[in-house]
Amino acid sequence: MAKRRLFSASRERGAALLTVLLLVAVMAVISAAALEKLTLSTRLAANAASLGQARAFADSASLIVRKRLADLVAAQPGKVTLQGDWLGRPQLLSVPGGTASATPYDAGNCFNLNSLVAGQTENNLKVRPVAIAQFASLMQLLGVAPGQAQGIATAASDWIDSDTIPQQGGAEDETYMSAPAAYRAANRMMIDASELRAVAGVTPAIYNLLKPWICALPSTDLSPINVNTLLPEQAPLFAMLVPGKLSLDNARSMLAARPSSGYGSTVAFWAAPALRGLTPPAEVEQQVKLTTRWFRAELDVEIGGTHMRQWALYDAQSQPVKLVRRSWGEAR
Repeated sequence: MAKRRLFSASRERGAALLTVLLLVAVMAVISAAALEKLTLSTRLAANAASLGQARAFADSASLIVRKRLADLVAAQPGKVTLQGDWLGRPQLLSVPGGTASATPYDAGNCFNLNSLVAGQTENNLKVRPVAIAQFASLMQLLGVAPGQAQGIATAASDWIDSDTIPQQGGAEDETYMSAPAAYRAANRMMIDASELRAVAGVTPAIYNLLKPWICALPSTDLSPINVNTLLPEQAPLFAMLVPGKLSLDNARSMLAARPSSGYGSTVAFWAAPALRGLTPPAEVEQQVKLTTRWFRAELDVEIGGTHMRQWALYDAQSQPVKLVRRSWGEAR
């Protein structure tokens, strides 16, 4: 009897020990999970703090860039040239506990997708044939087949214009509503050049080809090409102005032979020997600029292991220079 009681007590102690061990194991798992979540929360909080600080530094840098752009424009009244080696050159900025740089660009030397229409309000945007021809020409110069280039240019103007009636070869709601994932044409100005990806006929390959050459400026003005800052490798942007009348080689040679101080007048530019015999339409002649209205700056900030990139768009026509748009991440 005593042996039976001893065996029972021993079994109870074993069960109690097993229960304690299970409780310890459960508490260890709970503690580990809680510690992991606490560590993750701490890291997220630190990253958020670093990101917030980086964004604050980038915002401050954008104001410094605005002042420097104002100085750049004021230093060359009547024209903006490459003198000073400012284009695409990173400018280091002082940032406590990190690094920062600002790289300025001429944001007007691109094809402005919003120039495919003319009009001052969202309710009165009408297609602009001369810009459609220029966009189609640019695509052909980059290697897109003529028929495909014309179709995309026409569809892109339909995407932006105010009406819902497609042009011949264009596309409006009926085209997009028949897609597997139906959507409608925007019928308004593009906010970002990446919107072109939604236009009929634009494939990923074509968009990636066009990406370095296009922009969506907050204006319907014909692409304001500054021939004093346009680089020889950007010759397609010059050749597109007069479709079929200027070869890439001639356009490239002319830009390479530009005076170091830039052209002093558009009359002198159009009178250059390489353009002899070429008479552009009046609106195209006025499209060529000696100054830059739109500037873009790439702001890179790295702090606390966090890297942030901000893009800022400036309007130098305003006095003082106006910051009109910010975006974050990689350029689209």
